Amino acid sequence: MQQLKDILYGVAVNKVYGSVEVEVNAVEFDSRKVESGSLFVAQKGVHVDGHKFITHTITAGAKVVVCEDWPGTLSEEVTYVQVSDANSALAVIASNFYGNPSKDLKLIGITGTNGKTTIATLSYNLFRKAGYKVGLLSTVKVMVDETEYVATHTTPDSVSINRYLQLMVESGVDYCFMEVSSHGIHQKRTEGLTFAGGVFTNLTHDHLDYHNSFAEYRDVKKKFFDQLPKTAFALINADDKNGAFMLQNTMAKQFSYGQKTMADYKVRILENQFSGLLLNMNGAEVWVKLIGSFNASNLLAIYATADLLGLESLEVLQIMSQLDSVDGRFQQFLSNGGVTAIVDYAHTPDALKNVLNTINDIRTGNENVITIVGCGGDRDKSKRPKMGHIASQLSTQVIFTSDNPRTENPQEIIEDIEKGVEAQNYKKTLSILDREQAIKTAGKLAVKGDILLVAGKGHETYQEINGVRSEFDDYKKVKTILKELQK
Repeated sequence: MQQLKDILYGVAVNKVYGSVEVEVNAVEFDSRKVESGSLFVAQKGVHVDGHKFITHTITAGAKVVVCEDWPGTLSEEVTYVQVSDANSALAVIASNFYGNPSKDLKLIGITGTNGKTTIATLSYNLFRKAGYKVGLLSTVKVMVDETEYVATHTTPDSVSINRYLQLMVESGVDYCFMEVSSHGIHQKRTEGLTFAGGVFTNLTHDHLDYHNSFAEYRDVKKKFFDQLPKTAFALINADDKNGAFMLQNTMAKQFSYGQKTMADYKVRILENQFSGLLLNMNGAEVWVKLIGSFNASNLLAIYATADLLGLESLEVLQIMSQLDSVDGRFQQFLSNGGVTAIVDYAHTPDALKNVLNTINDIRTGNENVITIVGCGGDRDKSKRPKMGHIASQLSTQVIFTSDNPRTENPQEIIEDIEKGVEAQNYKKTLSILDREQAIKTAGKLAVKGDILLVAGKGHETYQEINGVRSEFDDYKKVKTILKELQK
């Protein structure tokens, strides 16, 4: 329990009605969670305006209401705080309420279109193997040292972030690796946090259903680096043309990594096989279990981050050789029938291209590459034909199917994807709405030596159709189906 005047430290307040010495025992932005003694922040969300629920929260026991617009009537038993930006206010309030936990550990934010989960998760694993207590805030899961929590968003809400960080501090965590999404930055969820470093991976076509343009998407990412303190480091992928843009105006110490361009940290691929990569990383050779050029970049970012945080280079390389791939990120197995199955989260044109290029770089040329792919409903439609073009161009056979249609008609989604298929590739394509049937068909088409890629959902363990989530795990499904077909 804390006094309101302490919780409001650093918040841009326009006006206060009532006492700032009131005691607050919880911070909430969801009106359904408000209890006696709560502080409620009324946010103007994409779909819902929290101002509509102010009266309800007062009835439920809220003692403080933070809002952008004054309610029609004011209760004498409640303190009202007017702000211009409720999202920003919530972030700072949450940080203050939980004791500014980000200042008591080294928090590293990873942002970009692709690679965030791999870099964050493998950094967590590396630092754990190096003997540290570590935290993770990722798309796949949240880890407080050894304790796992279910992740609901790439970047959690401000209250959850600070609650997890407080748990980490209480558990003696030294480092935390956090995925920072464009949604999270735009909605100010990371404000009020003190970052020790920021990593930029790349910027490709994604989330244009949320952002109005690619330029806006890029500029939102840049804000994260603009807000880094001078005590932090900013590490960017020099191979991406947007990397240098991210460093403009940042006060943080600037560093770069890359395969193709001049950079502070360099990597060169010596061997690329389905069993792993042989890399020359800043002059030292290391064999790793991960596959593909994109993972060489991811591992270099991990190596550079560890170096900037003071770990000894030889130890980092030794641990790197032990790291396994992240669930749903180029996750593979060899079936009894000799088919190599790969499950990957590739749900953007660039990610799909990277995965298929990696497969084609490794294959000897005689194997078929059979790709199963779809696109999510209620999301950026403009990337669908691009996905169709890439899949049909770089595969021997493609089956277009449902991903998470959500509230959209799955047949219409597939038709959008098919628009990107060029005439000479029509004969390569099939369309099967049911994802399980699509995988079964691919399994029947595959023969010994072939490569079967199931793309789009990766680590997800569900499929969402018309608002209903049903159990569906690509990795388990393809493993079961290939086992049944190859008895």
